[in-house]
Amino acid sequence: MNAEHSPAWAALILGTAPVPGAHLVTLRCGYCHHGIYVGDSKVVHYAGYCRALHHGPVEEVALVEFAAGQQVWIDASVAPKYPGHEVVRRARSRLDEDRYRLLTNNCEHFCAWCLAGESRSEQVQAWWGHPRSALRSAIRLVKAFHGSAPASGRPDAGAPSALHPGHIFPQAGWQPSL
Repeated sequence: MNAEHSPAWAALILGTAPVPGAHLVTLRCGYCHHGIYVGDSKVVHYAGYCRALHHGPVEEVALVEFAAGQQVWIDASVAPKYPGHEVVRRARSRLDEDRYRLLTNNCEHFCAWCLAGESRSEQVQAWWGHPRSALRSAIRLVKAFHGSAPASGRPDAGAPSALHPGHIFPQAGWQPSL
């Protein structure tokens, strides 16, 4: 499946800004990281384990910091229940919250709640369905934090690829819901 041909996923083009309330996704080592675009080149996201093995709070950061040198996609796979300004308000209402839980309250759960009022994660559901893939992702995360693995590469979790922007690897089970 190629994201550039999918109406649900669109790569963010350099120099353009998504609409406030857009659901953004970028590749991390073994998983996709999610955030809500709030305007003025800022993104609200659950920092989680983005920078260290100690989890971080919901924070507002520059889009370039959110991207961390990777391609950013707009995930329009699910129509939001709320208009953009309400999605932004909901995202900002949780700023500084520090109750990150990888399996029950992660960045994707956060975005789903902001957009639809429902906390869920397609990645977590896929990991439960493909425990080997989840284990490989966890090992890559630990290696990346210890400096022994590159931050990018071919994701086994089916995430958009940093090596081939716009391409999604579907064989491992994680795909955007269309």
